[in-house]
Amino acid sequence: MDLDPDACYRAIQTRDARFDGRLFVAVRTTGIYCRPVCPARTPKRENVTFHATAASAQEAGYRACLRCRPETSPQLGAWNGASNTVSRALALIEAGALDEDDVETLAGRVGVGGRQLRRLFLQHLGATPVGVAQTRRVLLAKQLIHETDLPMGEVALAAGFGSVRRFNETFQQLYDRPPAALRRRKALPAPAGEAISLTLRYRPPYDWDGMLAFLAMRAIPGVEAVDNNVYRRVIALDGAAGTIAVAPIGGDRLRVAVRFPRPSALPRILARVRGVFDLSADPVGIGEVLSRDPDLARMVALRPGLRVPGAWDGFELAVRAILGQQITVVQARKLAGDLTAAHGDPLAAPWAEPGLTHAFPSAQRLAATDLSDLKMPGARIRCLSAMAGAIAADPNLLSPTASLAEMVARLRALPGIGEWTAQYIAMRQLREPDAFPAADVALMRALADADGVRPTRDQLLARAEAWRPWRAYAALHLWASLADEGAPPVRKVKRAA
Repeated sequence: MDLDPDACYRAIQTRDARFDGRLFVAVRTTGIYCRPVCPARTPKRENVTFHATAASAQEAGYRACLRCRPETSPQLGAWNGASNTVSRALALIEAGALDEDDVETLAGRVGVGGRQLRRLFLQHLGATPVGVAQTRRVLLAKQLIHETDLPMGEVALAAGFGSVRRFNETFQQLYDRPPAALRRRKALPAPAGEAISLTLRYRPPYDWDGMLAFLAMRAIPGVEAVDNNVYRRVIALDGAAGTIAVAPIGGDRLRVAVRFPRPSALPRILARVRGVFDLSADPVGIGEVLSRDPDLARMVALRPGLRVPGAWDGFELAVRAILGQQITVVQARKLAGDLTAAHGDPLAAPWAEPGLTHAFPSAQRLAATDLSDLKMPGARIRCLSAMAGAIAADPNLLSPTASLAEMVARLRALPGIGEWTAQYIAMRQLREPDAFPAADVALMRALADADGVRPTRDQLLARAEAWRPWRAYAALHLWASLADEGAPPVRKVKRAA
């Protein structure tokens, strides 16, 4: 843990918002930990310690401040650049890996032993994997108590606690009071299908227009819709389906409205929303690295806060990538809509709503389906069926369990998956910030010189070395620059099979 105490103390003295989400201050005299922007009186220097994560402060015996509410701080990923293993394990914890399995199983998924994983977590985060998972549950429960009217039993389930009893015991231990004492208003029963609305913070700036334009262009009819500055989509988890709606609400927050029949799925839903909208990114730090390149500096200045759009589901993204080979985004979108209408599950009442009618078909469904009626080449149909079969056999195939190079190699071993498709999946589904589809003709075109001469793939890769570890963000800036100049953002490009 490398936190300069003097610099940290200056940050809390000035309530510097740049450090919000980067550190937490624990006050010995009160037993409370806060965000650096907490409006409370600044504690004396000798009474504070600093932690890179909320889990570290909580494992040290401190409880979350009720005033600045650490659960609402932006999750900037204090582990970035520290350990790829920790980063991958955290992504799996966010997806619920420790809700049912143990640390040994989690460690096996990221290729280390349980003891080594605990050591890495303590080194980089100041907390154990179990401590991180426990903090995640507690802070989400606290947010639900403050921001919703859900009864406490539903709060416990929605936050990921296995039982109401365990929920009550944890809060009594951490806050010396029952969870209901943190709420000042009466809980109200929610009608079936009613949305749970929560806020998610991020570090500004955020190019919401760019994010929405990217998602709108690729929105699958019946599954996704973008209107009135709101992104909506059908979500499916563990055989159940519902919807989410995401919109900015000013400053540094998004409002997420979740309508889903199983409250226990909420932690995983919110984790996926954070991934889709890239809420853990540090746009200032990324921009500083990319701006060392003169061409990218101009693009970063035009679109500060540009994020890498994630994917709700890895299989859905893989199908989209396969459908989009050698055709335009518009054509691929129509094919995906036709596929969903033919093989997706219709949303039942009360979850259906205008424009959102079907869940995207599962890998199991498509693996067992004859897809010869799709209007696409037979080789691509066989590739699609092979991908569906592979993910049906191994649902964790598209989970972040290995390095970028290893995951790309695994994907390329699948029929019909070339370098471009593998890098694109790594960029959006695996959330690899350094993924880079260097063979993309659009990227080369965006860096053409004054005479229109484009760099070759090898020249582009050599230049992109200076953009590490943020090459995925560089790719988004290059694609966006073509749209800003009025050039077609997507064109027919033959991608390696």
